[in-house]
Amino acid sequence: MTIPSMPILQVNRWKFTKRLSKRQKRWIIAGVLLFAGFLLLPSSFDEEPASTVIESADGYLLGAKIAADGQWRFPAFGTLPDKYAKALVAFEDRRFYYHLGIDPIAVGRALWKNVQKGKIVEGGSTISMQTVRLMRKGKSRTVFEKMIEAVLALRLEFRYSKKEILALYARHAPFGGNVVGIDAAAWRYFGRAAADLSWAEAAMLAVLPNTPSLIHPGRNREQLLNKRNALLQKLSAKGYFSADDLPLYCEEPLPDKPLPLPADAPHLLERLAQTNRGEEIITTIRYHLQQRAVEVVNRHALHQSGNKVNNVAAVILENETGRVLAYVGNVTDRANNEQGEKVDVIAAPRSTGSIIKPFLYAAMLDEGTLLPSMLLSDVPTYINGFVPQNYSKTYDGAVEAHAALARSLNIPAVLLLQDYTVERFHVLLRKMGFSTIIYEPSHYGLSLILGGAEVTLWDVTNAYAAMARTVNRFASRSGQYSVSDWQMPVINLKDTSSWLPVDYKPTSDAALSAAACWQVLNALAEVNRPEGEEEWRRFPSSRKVAWKTGTSYGNRDAWAVGTTPNYTVGVWVGNASGEGRPMLTGVTAAAPVLFDLFNLLPPTGWFRQPYDEMTQVLLCRQSGHRATSLCADADTAWILNTALESRPCPYHIQVHLDRTGKYRVTSECEDPYMMTVQSWFVLPPAQEYFYKTKRHSYRQLPSVHPDCLQSAAQRSMELLYPQNGFRIVLTKQLDGSIGRMILQAVHRRAAATIYWHLDKAYIGSTTSQHQLPLIPSPGRHVLTLVDDEGNSITGHFTVEE
Repeated sequence: MTIPSMPILQVNRWKFTKRLSKRQKRWIIAGVLLFAGFLLLPSSFDEEPASTVIESADGYLLGAKIAADGQWRFPAFGTLPDKYAKALVAFEDRRFYYHLGIDPIAVGRALWKNVQKGKIVEGGSTISMQTVRLMRKGKSRTVFEKMIEAVLALRLEFRYSKKEILALYARHAPFGGNVVGIDAAAWRYFGRAAADLSWAEAAMLAVLPNTPSLIHPGRNREQLLNKRNALLQKLSAKGYFSADDLPLYCEEPLPDKPLPLPADAPHLLERLAQTNRGEEIITTIRYHLQQRAVEVVNRHALHQSGNKVNNVAAVILENETGRVLAYVGNVTDRANNEQGEKVDVIAAPRSTGSIIKPFLYAAMLDEGTLLPSMLLSDVPTYINGFVPQNYSKTYDGAVEAHAALARSLNIPAVLLLQDYTVERFHVLLRKMGFSTIIYEPSHYGLSLILGGAEVTLWDVTNAYAAMARTVNRFASRSGQYSVSDWQMPVINLKDTSSWLPVDYKPTSDAALSAAACWQVLNALAEVNRPEGEEEWRRFPSSRKVAWKTGTSYGNRDAWAVGTTPNYTVGVWVGNASGEGRPMLTGVTAAAPVLFDLFNLLPPTGWFRQPYDEMTQVLLCRQSGHRATSLCADADTAWILNTALESRPCPYHIQVHLDRTGKYRVTSECEDPYMMTVQSWFVLPPAQEYFYKTKRHSYRQLPSVHPDCLQSAAQRSMELLYPQNGFRIVLTKQLDGSIGRMILQAVHRRAAATIYWHLDKAYIGSTTSQHQLPLIPSPGRHVLTLVDDEGNSITGHFTVEE
């Protein structure tokens, strides 16, 4: 008869357990519990939200943002400070380095004290067991839980080193209120990093997690002080510091209440927290430079507040590396924050004013159509209803390109953009990194050069730094360009993808050439400095700075950006709300901030000339064009190789005079043998009209001899408004009538009389100031001007209903 197998197994299991001694059973139970511990212990601390923390490149805390759960819990920093580690072990677990997570002596002592007192007065937990309890947060403190913690502590000891266990405990221990971890506690209670704590401070933080409620002001402060001093005595007895120092440490006061964390770069903190929440971010900021930059911004903001201008922002870049050395997104010393102080203006799109003009000049220098001293037209201009004006509301007639840039004249810039085309300039700006120019070129039109687009202080400062970097690297790389020359700034040292690489990738597609950048930077170095900086050349300690200002329409935005070979500084002043204020200009508001910030930086030399891209040629001193044989006064100057075929001087012409030299003549009215020939510098009538008022050395052409006929090529009049082909829309007045237009012309002769005819009908005459009011009917009209010498010009315009 076959016996079933199951009963046999049960009998064998009963016999096996019967043979086990009590001691063996205890070991089996312990082994089962230990194995369960290895399975039950959390592999690490649960993912807890951490504060976003930013530090300077030189190791200072710049600011922190509270964690999502409302706790000040810093991300894991470096190694645990030695003072705190020694204080913690001396207070919590003096045999920490000699046990495997459970201290039998401490457990026995705790049991004895608890029996004596008749209640639980000591737990006997090791640091390892307390770390387990922190991992298993929310568990009650019962004997059963204590047994589980003891078992799990063994696994912790097998998994981590002693240093790692100390660090785990220190970074997750409660320090009172919403402060968690030694790093946050050191800053909240003592205003310094944990590594910089004194022995007294380290001792206080070592005893605090045991009873974190002791830290509250007015509550058990004497008990906390006694605990700290008792621990200091232990530390002194162990020889960590001399007995002579003990009384000094014991005299150190306890902190009254948690301190506010540093807020040296609050706007940068908010910016980085958007993409790096809960991380420790090592920035490129230089701590002491950042603090002094904040002081400069706040001081100037206080001054500007008298004009109801409330916001100032500034950024400082290191050109070679692209690193941001200082980042002041707005005013930081106002408590109410009611004037837009929380807005990070560095990243906010604002109207450019004239701040991007240098890039257009550089682009035209680059293609060889512009020379540094070439004369540009500066006369009243009307382009399809667009009427640009200089800030001064005056005209020079003609002005050198470098002077037009240094003085930030609007009309020459608009005419240059018309020649270069808005489409090409739009492509260039995008290539240079202007991320906020997002619309089609037609959206901006010619106003693009005068503030019709919005850019950020971040982008525009980097563009100036890139120009400086392009010139610097051209010299060091034997005339080669790199794709990194126009890379965006670096702010996060951990984000290596944004670093400017040391090894460069050559490119033939540079945004601007080094020679064009060099010529523009030299022109910008001649910009007149603000009050207090006018005599900078007289002082050996002063630095040469290429700088530019900008003022947006309605005085809403004041810009100033400057660069040297090593550094670039960008400044914006205005109201974050967009409200304009009288007298808010780049020169008066932003430039003083700019030069105060440059005074914080070490002086540098000047840019090396990129000779490989340039050639010396003769230039006409009066026109700035390549000299011709008619240019009696010429200078040798450096121009870009691309400009070697640029237009030669068009303003010097050959003039035939009579024997007296008072009149121009032709062979029709003068014997050729009696004529004298001279080279004469002649501007077009409109340019001449304004030019001669600024340049008294300008010689006007002699009048034509009465016996001679003046050719069409030598006409003396020019129609300023309306220009030929204009389409005009006249506005209605308050009474419903059609508004009038003002006809405007210029004549070479100051006393000339012009007779005006509209559609062949005489409408009036003018002398000296040639302006005539007119209310035309809708439709196409022909305007004819005849002067008192019989010269005439004709143009047409259309009035739309």
